Amino acid sequence: MVTAIQETIEHADRGARARRPTEPIARDWVKALAPYREPRLGRSLAELAVTAVPFVALWLLMLLSLRYSYWLCLLLAVPAAGFVVRLFMIQHDCGHGSFFRRRCANDWLGRVIGVLTLTPYGYWRRTHAMHHATSGHLDRRGTGDVDTLTVREYQSLPTWRRALYRLKRHPIVVLGLGPFYLFVLKHRLPVSLMRAGRAPWLSVMATNLAIAAAVGLLVAVLGMRDFLLVQAPITLLASSAGVWLFYVQHQFEHTYWERGADWNLHTGALHGSSHYDLPRVLRWFTANIGIHHVHHLASRIPCYRLGEALHEHPELRSVSRLTLMESFRCLRLALWDEDKRRLVGFREPRPAN
Repeated sequence: MVTAIQETIEHADRGARARRPTEPIARDWVKALAPYREPRLGRSLAELAVTAVPFVALWLLMLLSLRYSYWLCLLLAVPAAGFVVRLFMIQHDCGHGSFFRRRCANDWLGRVIGVLTLTPYGYWRRTHAMHHATSGHLDRRGTGDVDTLTVREYQSLPTWRRALYRLKRHPIVVLGLGPFYLFVLKHRLPVSLMRAGRAPWLSVMATNLAIAAAVGLLVAVLGMRDFLLVQAPITLLASSAGVWLFYVQHQFEHTYWERGADWNLHTGALHGSSHYDLPRVLRWFTANIGIHHVHHLASRIPCYRLGEALHEHPELRSVSRLTLMESFRCLRLALWDEDKRRLVGFREPRPAN
């Protein structure tokens, strides 16, 4: 069976629609990955400790460095932001119920980390679940994903809306203004889930109150200036890194998008998510989230077992693989070409007749 799967994957990666793997093949991978879903309490606690403790230590070192050089403070902000990204990935695991066995433990840890990452846990968990359930479905875009238009949709827009979409997809917005808006502003109000009942609002408002209390305490002790000098660069760097990771996980050239009955959950998980093959140190700081196709196939696998799953199933290594250098090319991609079956840039599509 593995040989057949491997042959199917090799053909599928050539980008031809007719050679996409069939539903049973993708589902077979879900079954093969099931044994890795069991979290290990000792390992989970260790992962939490080696992430939270260094972050606190670096935060205090940044505060101390203000007496000597702000350049040193900014230098320390880089690894500190890396640990915030790693904390977010642990929160991400909690949202999938994969970091601990008990849901209560996952939920409470997720809520606490959400204060540090500026991400209301319950609200984010709900939108992220929608993302997993609809990833690659052209008719169900809009919740928990990157805003993406097809070539035809873009060409049918009036000029001012084309300009607005181009602006939203500009690298400065994607990696600069966008992350600030998402984590600092958008996460403060669950506007996208206004009709979803009280739960999203309770999650957001409880997180907002906790953030206000934590910030108020730190400002009272340290002063507004010192607090902002330390926290602002961490937040900006971590949010940009987080948005980039999510962006490149689905916005690559030969990703997967289908409509209606042609869409398949498992095929979309396998081929609509990249294998972002990062250098070892970045793989550690991002808690293996680059092994995203495996994560989408089996979201209950803890982050620290994704590498194990990939190692023991080498057939999955070449599926939608992106290196660090290759990934930067994804920034030019902005439109899904339904005829060519791939993401293209603004300059590639021909103007509508």
